[in-house]
Amino acid sequence: MTEEISDIDRGDIKCIFLCEFHHTAGPTISCQVPQDFISKEVFESVSVYIIPKAQLEQCTITIILDCKILGYPMRIEDNKYARNAFYFNLCVVCDRNARAIQYEPVVQKLSHTLRDLEMESSFLSTQQENPIARARLTNFLNTVMTDLNKNKVCKLTDGTISLYLKVIELRKDPPTVKDWDVPVLTKPYRKIPHEKWDLTTQKVLPFIDGHNHITKISAKADVENNLVKSCVQNLAYYDVIKLDSLFQYSNIYAPTTKIHQLYANRPLQDQCINCIKIKGEEKPIWGDVFRFLCRFNHCNTVKQVCCIVNPATLRFNERKLIQWACLEGFLQRVHKYPVSVCEGTSQSWNGTHCMDEICLALNMSYGKLNDKFEHDPTVSMICK
Repeated sequence: MTEEISDIDRGDIKCIFLCEFHHTAGPTISCQVPQDFISKEVFESVSVYIIPKAQLEQCTITIILDCKILGYPMRIEDNKYARNAFYFNLCVVCDRNARAIQYEPVVQKLSHTLRDLEMESSFLSTQQENPIARARLTNFLNTVMTDLNKNKVCKLTDGTISLYLKVIELRKDPPTVKDWDVPVLTKPYRKIPHEKWDLTTQKVLPFIDGHNHITKISAKADVENNLVKSCVQNLAYYDVIKLDSLFQYSNIYAPTTKIHQLYANRPLQDQCINCIKIKGEEKPIWGDVFRFLCRFNHCNTVKQVCCIVNPATLRFNERKLIQWACLEGFLQRVHKYPVSVCEGTSQSWNGTHCMDEICLALNMSYGKLNDKFEHDPTVSMICK
């Protein structure tokens, strides 16, 4: 499920301005797009931080007011300037709550480019007296802001200088990959550009089918287990795969608070039905699918739910439905954690290791291990 991303979440650039230190007027905004986005009053309240002391020159500075200002103060020493130095700071402005760290390399690169232009042709220091230079800078900043917001890339050519800017997408840290996790491709295998991945990942990818867990993939691909986990973690970082738990009919699932979103969201319903329909048969009725999902709770296993509502007669694949619902956040797996009250028992039975992990470690089926615990009065189960 793709959620709508707001401008605040994306951290779009709202304004770019150039601040200079005038030898008599002090810090001033010499160019700003759009015009007057940062008011004179706001600027004066933070100007001491935008044109700071020497210790903060060529350091990234972030100022948070009603908006977020990101800058990179620069100084050019030369006796042609009134105070033997020219101070400036190119700043980008985002919403107060937006992430702006992705713009730090952009601001640094732009600042160094403007420094080079100033050293070559006094591009910045003469713009107040030179309308052509001022218009050129305004167009320069406007192009940067428009292109970065729209395409996340910008190419500028100015005389002998060619400037390429790119906003690097920030991603969340990938999840920790466990031996019993099942990686699931987010797109068909044939649509994944295999040539962009390293040789180990290319060797692992064919065995990621939504059924094999990490240990099984390691054995089938003949790749060391930790290498497989590293590959899968990297694939998860780039949204090529998502992680699911091992499917068994003895598993217990429970709806999440997001389940209500499915009730009235037709595009999501269509996406689900296309994923779970049985080939060669008519599409299932959405009401039947939704009622099946709502049957899950912290007590019923998949087998018990299937006995109450037979998915085969309703024309959908229950395994695909459960996997889809888990990956999209509508169902969550309820794991069992055995706890033994007897001393000297296995350290795995201390309430911190789930049944999937113990089954894999002991090379024992879930059903056999579950029967063993059910007939052992010294072992209790924690479900969470």
